[in-house]
Amino acid sequence: QVQLVESGGGSVQAGGSLRLSCAASGSIYRPVFMGWFRQAPGKEREGVAAIYTFGSSTYYADSVKGRFTISQDNVKYIIYLQMNSLKPEDTAMYYCAAAYRPISSRWYRIEEYNDWGQGTQVTVSS
Repeated sequence: QVQLVESGGGSVQAGGSLRLSCAASGSIYRPVFMGWFRQAPGKEREGVAAIYTFGSSTYYADSVKGRFTISQDNVKYIIYLQMNSLKPEDTAMYYCAAAYRPISSRWYRIEEYNDWGQGTQVTVSS
């Protein structure tokens, strides 16, 4: 089991930017996929972006394409989510998650991930 710790959340105005970080530690098994999910009050958790950690493939929800970028630092075992042009509808708790199988087309499914962080809050005001 890997420990995941998110950071970088905060409050910004619409149009602003934030960069979230997810630091992974404690597991001898390297995750194959890392994902970012979010959950707004009263809504289900949804996939935002994911990255194949052994390559360069990335995946995005339609709602964030062109605005968010997921990346990784393989040396430090950190996953980033650069969020630009933020909108009020991006307001949510953001979670990172780790999967130990090549999930590819199923990257947005919560049940495909084994380990989860505690989340970091992002609030975008209009």
